[in-house]
Amino acid sequence: MNTSDSTMTLKLIDTIQRLGVGYYYEEEIKKILKKLTHVLPKDDLYTVALHFRLQRHYGLHTNPAEVFRIFMDENGELKKSSSEDIKGVLSLYEASCLGSSGEDFLLHHKEITRRHLSRSVSKLSPKLHKNVVEGLKLPRHMRMERLEARRYIEEYGNEDDHNPFVLEFAKWCEHLGLFCKLVFVRDRHVECFLWTVGLLPEPSFSGSRIELAKTIAIMLVIDDIYDTYGSYDDLVLFTEAIKRWDLNAIEQLPEYMKICYQALYNTNNEICDKWIDMAEAYMVEAEWVKRGSIPNLNDYIENGVTTSGTYMALVHLFFLISYGLTTENMKHLLDPYPKFFTMAGTILRLWDDLGTIKEEEERGDMLSSIHLLMKEENITCEEEGREGILQMIYALWNDLNVELLTPDAVLFPMIKVALNMSRTSQVVYQHNDDSYLLSVKDHVQSLFYEPVDI
Repeated sequence: MNTSDSTMTLKLIDTIQRLGVGYYYEEEIKKILKKLTHVLPKDDLYTVALHFRLQRHYGLHTNPAEVFRIFMDENGELKKSSSEDIKGVLSLYEASCLGSSGEDFLLHHKEITRRHLSRSVSKLSPKLHKNVVEGLKLPRHMRMERLEARRYIEEYGNEDDHNPFVLEFAKWCEHLGLFCKLVFVRDRHVECFLWTVGLLPEPSFSGSRIELAKTIAIMLVIDDIYDTYGSYDDLVLFTEAIKRWDLNAIEQLPEYMKICYQALYNTNNEICDKWIDMAEAYMVEAEWVKRGSIPNLNDYIENGVTTSGTYMALVHLFFLISYGLTTENMKHLLDPYPKFFTMAGTILRLWDDLGTIKEEEERGDMLSSIHLLMKEENITCEEEGREGILQMIYALWNDLNVELLTPDAVLFPMIKVALNMSRTSQVVYQHNDDSYLLSVKDHVQSLFYEPVDI
């Protein structure tokens, strides 16, 4: 906090955050970022862009056009001297990935810097080449925090200028907070636990992760019932039983549904109306299948955000982790849902479709955002349809970033969770295998079974 070298200080903050231990120093980091605003080397693009990105990450708003004005020519483009600083251009690219809808300056320079880095990548030193390739593949802002920390701990230890004390601290925290031996009964339990760590990476949220895991586990069972196991007539009975929210309704259910209904009732009695919303949304999908009707893309996505479990998970987490709650705040949260709930849920739904389309088709489920987009846009190539869905996801990220500009103090912890949900969606569903669960297993193996070398 006392150093006069602002670049070194910002690199240290960035390293601490990237190693997954930034939560220990959140208040100190915010104070430093505010203080450094007035003492930055104004002609150093790398440092100025890094400072801007870290400020955005912590919900501190500054005007990008004003911050980066010195690096632009009279036409608003990067000066030649700035464009030759590839490390600085990469830093600006990473910062621009926190741009939000309506911030034309950042959106424009995100595309400009991306193209410039792509053209320059073959001429770079090995280390800078690696950083540029990784950044273009997946910007830092979109990476799942805990997986990035697990990966970067080993990478950072191989850097010549690494700080051994910071590295030792990160390794200690990794062992203390997250390394554990677990026996998973089913593949979906592996997925369930990866979600909880993705949404709540800080060790202090251990209790909340356990409660969230219970909720997600029940959601996954219900998802299987509606998608695979339940007959249409049984699904009608199950949906009506959930809407009644009465244990007496259990008697009319088949045996396999009784077990699920009992667990659902015992675990979630306080917010039963949210489960009703989800059950009704599942029934909408069942009705589409029964009637052979095809929804439009917007209706499919709107319903799919609910069936993805997004609202259910985020409402649970609001009560588990948020502070300063009042009756007024709770009303604001629950009716209607905050927009960032819907944006994160839409990103999740779209990534889900991208990652599970082959498995869904094998089960006979032909409804997906990819097929609906192809139908509405007269697209004949599936790869073009997938690219269209990716563009929708990137646009939603710009909308989600708006929440970082003027964050509500009560909702800010949930804004961070929504960002984490969007990051984790990509980790879970972006893969090269035929089954997304193989990819999930690899991530879980890395996070929870393979110890960091001390």
